Amino acid sequence: MMYRLLRTPSLLTTVLLLCLCAAAAAGESSRPLSLIDAPLPDELPRIPGAYDTASPPAMPSQTVPAFNASSGVYNQPISSTISVAQMGQTQGVALSGGQLQAGLRFTLSADQVVTAAHLALKFAVSPALAQRNTALQLMLNGQPLGNVPLTTNGQETGTYQIEIPAALVVSDNNLSFRIINSDRLMCERDNAQQYSVIILPSTMLQLEEQQLNVGADIGNFPRPFIDSMQMATASVPMVFPAEPTADQVSAAALVASWMGGQANGRDIIFPVKRDSMPEQNGILFGYPGQKIGRVTLPQVDAPTLQLVDNPDNPIYKLLLVVGKDEQQLKQAAYHLVSQPLTAKQTSITVTPLTLPRHKSYDAPRWISTDRRVRFSELLEPGQSMTSLGIWHSAQNLKFRAAPDLFLWDGETIPVHINYRFPAESWIDEHRSDLNVTLNGTFINNLPMVKEGLLEQLWRRLGGDNRQESYTLKLDPYLIYGFNQLQLYFNIRPKADAPCSVLLNNNIKSRIENDSWIDLTRTRHFTMLPNLSYFIGASFPFSRLADYAQTVMLLPERPSDQEIGTLLDMAGRSGDATGVSINHNQVVFGVPKEGVERHRLQNSDVLAVTTLAHAGFNTALLAESPYQTDGHALGVKMPSVPEKLVSWLTGDWSRHPIDADRYFSSNEFWRGFVSYRSPWNPQRVAVVVLATNDQQLQRLHGDLTSTRITAAIRGDTAIITDENGIRSFRVGPQFPSGQMPWYMMIIWYANQHAVILAFVALIMASLGGAVLYRVLKRHAHRRLHPRDERDSGRK
Repeated sequence: MMYRLLRTPSLLTTVLLLCLCAAAAAGESSRPLSLIDAPLPDELPRIPGAYDTASPPAMPSQTVPAFNASSGVYNQPISSTISVAQMGQTQGVALSGGQLQAGLRFTLSADQVVTAAHLALKFAVSPALAQRNTALQLMLNGQPLGNVPLTTNGQETGTYQIEIPAALVVSDNNLSFRIINSDRLMCERDNAQQYSVIILPSTMLQLEEQQLNVGADIGNFPRPFIDSMQMATASVPMVFPAEPTADQVSAAALVASWMGGQANGRDIIFPVKRDSMPEQNGILFGYPGQKIGRVTLPQVDAPTLQLVDNPDNPIYKLLLVVGKDEQQLKQAAYHLVSQPLTAKQTSITVTPLTLPRHKSYDAPRWISTDRRVRFSELLEPGQSMTSLGIWHSAQNLKFRAAPDLFLWDGETIPVHINYRFPAESWIDEHRSDLNVTLNGTFINNLPMVKEGLLEQLWRRLGGDNRQESYTLKLDPYLIYGFNQLQLYFNIRPKADAPCSVLLNNNIKSRIENDSWIDLTRTRHFTMLPNLSYFIGASFPFSRLADYAQTVMLLPERPSDQEIGTLLDMAGRSGDATGVSINHNQVVFGVPKEGVERHRLQNSDVLAVTTLAHAGFNTALLAESPYQTDGHALGVKMPSVPEKLVSWLTGDWSRHPIDADRYFSSNEFWRGFVSYRSPWNPQRVAVVVLATNDQQLQRLHGDLTSTRITAAIRGDTAIITDENGIRSFRVGPQFPSGQMPWYMMIIWYANQHAVILAFVALIMASLGGAVLYRVLKRHAHRRLHPRDERDSGRK
């Protein structure tokens, strides 16, 4: 079924768009204009329809740029989508119990103006609420969009297509949902929990936009390539000459990692093109004088950055990163992402400078392990730890940590929480509590008042028994590379509390900013390889966040998709650490000698390949647990001595046979393998690979799924369209990190229980044999003293 809400101030919108484009082209103002003040009709007419599913808005089969005679540029129409999940609600928006209204904030690029908008609304409603024959009211920026009936006709979900007036959509928006008659429903205390509706995370906002010409000003970087306000997937084409070099890809990886950090969790992709122009904005890397498509790079002697119009469409811009060699290209790339760029310029000649080096575990986005960290340091800009009213959302604290934090069994991580409930007489103090969860795992319910006989007695004597602080003890395995601590004030009114208090939003509950988490007792120590560390935090490469001890390998002649996947991995690293990989080194092929071989022997290795590169794969996997015959990947079966060592060391969770069978039973797949580096036994190699480029291209979408990323572990992860993700461990692990020698002895004894038992048994046997002979001799002397005396006379 379908429910269409139409509102078409078409003449006003058209006039405003023409004014905006003319103003932008004339350069009268660099500030984007807003349509928020556009007059709107008081009521929205509703036209019912009947569709089974939400359909995307009809788009023309061929997009033809419209030439604007007044400005002399193309107004290029573009389309984009933003899901509720991309708005930050990966589980959807739940309206239930007493919280029967909620809102979503979404932002758009300031360089684009919306010309059409549609909301594909998908929701699931509880049977009790569906029987009430009520409706869901939608509002955008305070303006009503209409009411959607909360009935599903017996289906599990309801789907509606809602047309939104383009004039309502601005750069910063609030989309709110409210169940009609929610106040009356909340007063039905016994049945309130039965009423719920969930706005599904697949709900999609579909936009048609017009790109504005912001001018060729390099000072606007990173606009127009990425915009901090943009929630939709950002696409930044990386363009190379017909035969790209490792130097150029290395500079592109530096820029991609910085852009991944700027995206800060939002999706960003880096499609690769060679010797051709992107349809929209793009970044070009090359040597002076090289020709890429219709653009010839400037003939310069120093590292240079230049912003030019896209010759195929002047509304879009091309950023040229030019240098004579690897050093100059990196100088230009680093200047682009690190220095304030002078405004109102189209070209910058870069002065050579020394690229800074990072220390181990100094990533700015990783929580400190040198001191206690206050909650106030973990807040996002504009975030408050105060909750209003009875019904509110949970307070979310997000933080990243090095994934190799280690504590001995029995040791815990203290988290001290100072909190305050409202002081209202109608609150049931004994039933209200502060609910604490970490990464979806329930931790504890912190009571509002202290429980116990002495506390109750003290309260009766007039004392204060409020509990306003508590120290949680977290097990170290609960801390991941990316973490979310949720705190929810579960305020329960007394049975005789008037219904009016349930709507009271004047009461405040808060988490004090001086609450803290203490990781100072942890060490950096773990077992490698472990793919979950790589997926969650790009570890171990991010140990040095600038990749000073990482080599990135590609085949001798990499495809566009293989280069693009490597740039995606660089972007994920920048997102995890907040640091650009200034000292990365890209190598084509497996080096056999020289400086590159020396670097390989002293670095961790990140490689991207497909099965088409048989020679490269053979050299890459020669001393690994894997083998390739040129067309398929398999797992080497361990020898009898290797099986014996594995059994004696307690390494019983390896499944090479299962992994080999799974490889051989799937024709098309993509995934990851990891193993001890054959060039340095203290280093790790991670290989991103697939059967072909088409499978490799799908890997980016796979890594946006929390279900898939959470299931990647061990040293082998295989993803197929039919079976999803399967993970195995096929090779041995080795310890890596910081541990004193005397603690390593204890750790080895703890990890290798079988060997310890055998050693203890052998020592006990030897000791018993010696002791037996001594006791036997002693008994003989005691029972036969004459023999001893006779032997003495002799």
